[in-house]
Amino acid sequence: MGAYILRRLLLIIPTLLGIMIINFTLVQFVPGGPVEQAIAQMQGEGDVFEGFSGTGQDAGELDQNSFTGGGGSKYAGAEGLPPEFIAQLEKEFGFDKPPLERFLSMLGNYMRLDFGESYFRKITVIDLVLEKMPVSITLGLWSTLIAYLVSIPLGIKKAVRDGTPFDTWTSGAIIVAYAIPGFLFAIMLLVLFAGGSYWKIFPLRGLTSDNFQDLTMMGKIIDYMWHITLPVIASTISAFATLTLLTKNSFLDEIKKHYVMTARAKGLAENRVLYGHVFRNAMLIVIAGFPAVFIGVFFGGSVLIETIFSLDGLGRLGFEAAVARDYPVIFGTLFVFGLIGLVVGILSDLMYVLVDPRIDFERREG
Repeated sequence: MGAYILRRLLLIIPTLLGIMIINFTLVQFVPGGPVEQAIAQMQGEGDVFEGFSGTGQDAGELDQNSFTGGGGSKYAGAEGLPPEFIAQLEKEFGFDKPPLERFLSMLGNYMRLDFGESYFRKITVIDLVLEKMPVSITLGLWSTLIAYLVSIPLGIKKAVRDGTPFDTWTSGAIIVAYAIPGFLFAIMLLVLFAGGSYWKIFPLRGLTSDNFQDLTMMGKIIDYMWHITLPVIASTISAFATLTLLTKNSFLDEIKKHYVMTARAKGLAENRVLYGHVFRNAMLIVIAGFPAVFIGVFFGGSVLIETIFSLDGLGRLGFEAAVARDYPVIFGTLFVFGLIGLVVGILSDLMYVLVDPRIDFERREG
């Protein structure tokens, strides 16, 4: 197993490299790059040179009256700007170098765990990711945990009572829940329970209260749970259907096998049959879906959920960086997302072995 894990860990390197190459190449053809974004921002804000400083002439020292000169430009909205200023912007963002040189430089920095600095926030990417990570981890871990804790027992009970009224109405309920978009359900929760039109039970936004640091340890835990209740419920609602039906069908397949009938014929209690024999085999396919569930909750719905509940997490950070063409943040978050997804895949294989020690990945590959 050790050799298998080592091979999987080594495969992370070329996989991440391939992801970065594809996305870096695609970004080169996307219009409205950071230079255009900077030009649009400064023209809209009035202070044309705010936030720019370089090794050459300070952009703030350029005469704003000189913007009436200049000729055409390859950047949208740059007509009339002096070529010196455009060249300085290109140098600020590193676009004075060819794409291949910029990509190789970026890879070299990534090998030293240097993800660069945001173009527009003047903060390192690693600090931004660490700052936003707790929100995304909160949503991802709690949502996945709750989904599994509810769906697995419910799926087992549905399999045992297959075809009964309980099975029918629970299937209808979870399918309806699956059909409701997460963001729409989040808005409904806000309207009902966050003071929208009915009850003000839960806070409207944020992960903690303003006086969080002044609370006791128990008070901090209660405040934290109070704030995450609605976002976690909104993130989890769509995961119930897939996991519950997957668990039910997996158990139904195992219950019909000969070893289950033999165990029952020997007089074993039903719970012993279900949880001592069927559970281990039936859970393999459920565990196989863990990475997809976790990654789906962690990344898929995080942008809308974080926006609706005013949570400043990785999903919202990545979306805002994409809109602003903040390339260091885009590639940094992409690298983190890809790395987490690959590591979770390895953890899924380890869980396979934990549930059923008979599985030997090294022998299968041999």
